Amino acid sequence: MRTNRLALYSQRMAAITLVFIVTMMTVNAAAWFFPGVTAEYGLGFALTDRQLSSLSGEAMNLTGWQSLGGILLSSIPLLALAAGLANLRQLFKRYAQGQYFSSEAAAYLGKVGRAVALWVLLDFLCEPFLSLLMTINAPIGQRLLTLSITAPSFVALFLAACIAIIARILTQASEVDSENRTFI
Repeated sequence: MRTNRLALYSQRMAAITLVFIVTMMTVNAAAWFFPGVTAEYGLGFALTDRQLSSLSGEAMNLTGWQSLGGILLSSIPLLALAAGLANLRQLFKRYAQGQYFSSEAAAYLGKVGRAVALWVLLDFLCEPFLSLLMTINAPIGQRLLTLSITAPSFVALFLAACIAIIARILTQASEVDSENRTFI
């Protein structure tokens, strides 16, 4: 009974993860077309939220190419995160099939950790380009080139390292499980 419940939860989490990926990418794109709504309701993700919240009311009137550039640049880190979430989804699917100690499950978990670390790195690297793009039409002296390291970035890196270590532990656990099955 307990295994069936765990399989059901895993299936649900796989579906929720897919919905979250799609929602995250859609809301990020919409935030650039409707920056006022984003600012009012706080619907941005990481880089998008930092950039749009720093703009004044006049500066929120972005040109079409600025909005498209904003979508592109802010989506680069989110694509890395989406790849990590896609691997998390695959991990939940393996768990739903009862593959708790498989080397595949451990590999998917390791990919999640690497994707989270890559997301933080790409967020850091894309921010200066995005801030310059957002202020390029501002008068000289009011253009910005920003770079920031936030506390959530350190938390995400710590979690990525923890996930990577747990993935290695699961890899060894799958090897031990495989050896134990050959003796039985």
